[in-house]
Amino acid sequence: MIKIQAQVNGLAVEASIDPRVTLGDFLRDDQDLTGLHLACEHGVCGACTVLVDEVPVRACITLAAAMDGKSIRTIEGLEDDPVTEVVRGAFSEKHGLQCGFCTPGMVITVRDLLQRGRCQSKEEIRQQLAGNLCRCTGYGGIVEAAVLARDRLADQPADQPGTLTEGAVK
Repeated sequence: MIKIQAQVNGLAVEASIDPRVTLGDFLRDDQDLTGLHLACEHGVCGACTVLVDEVPVRACITLAAAMDGKSIRTIEGLEDDPVTEVVRGAFSEKHGLQCGFCTPGMVITVRDLLQRGRCQSKEEIRQQLAGNLCRCTGYGGIVEAAVLARDRLADQPADQPGTLTEGAVK
């Protein structure tokens, strides 16, 4: 067993874990954060996407032992995030989800794409989402949701909560 100390959704967590435990299993089983979904468990589908130090990672292939001193945010940790709120609303309005299994990973990924200015066109959105698989929607609603979220965030005044970093949305 090894000890790790990390921030999980803004809360300090100290845990003794088996060095082979994945971040996904640690978050779901030990922290009861079931918003992230484990599907392929090979880092291919994106259902388990979480933020580690604000960078999207696949929790199914990331070892929890590597999280010592890191800040981890799951979909639950983005509940009060204004950008995520806009993305969620756009997903709902544009029918960017069906069964919902891929949705947490998709929402986190679209949020990241928006913040990095990687939603300039539908083609770019589709390319950037290539690492997140959805078996239900055909991606049409997901792409439309990303476009809607981009446009809504671009229309917000610069001092409004949820405004993206300068240059992120054009």
